[in-house]
Amino acid sequence: MIKRLIIPLILSILTTPSAADTVVAARTIRAQTLLLPDDLTVIEGDVPGAITTIEDAVGLEAHVMLYTGRPIAASDIGPAAIIERNQIVSLVYSRGGLSIYADARALGRAGPGDMLRVMNLTSKTTVSGVVAPDGTVRVGGPISQ
Repeated sequence: MIKRLIIPLILSILTTPSAADTVVAARTIRAQTLLLPDDLTVIEGDVPGAITTIEDAVGLEAHVMLYTGRPIAASDIGPAAIIERNQIVSLVYSRGGLSIYADARALGRAGPGDMLRVMNLTSKTTVSGVVAPDGTVRVGGPISQ
């Protein structure tokens, strides 16, 4: 008799999905705002694609408007921009042992690892490159410090 009651109970416990936490905005947050712990709160429930801990978001920048009580997806936030639109940046072409440097104007905002279109100030040619952690825009080779 006891086996009939305990076995179904154990099976229901093992097959019941555990509740996960979801991080939501504690207030409306504008795009391009650095996230602080007070900006975020955790609710119970699992939302696919949403971040699950506040530590995953603190110090990152909102890429889109984050609305109060709505889950925050990993794609909604990212590293803070280190290059602003119209900023003059160093454009670096590296291949093998050759490195060529030029000044360029940023045509958008970007953070480390982001793709950014820039205009070479000498030739007026527009190219795309990857923003390196040091703020240079790299084209034609691997990103290095």
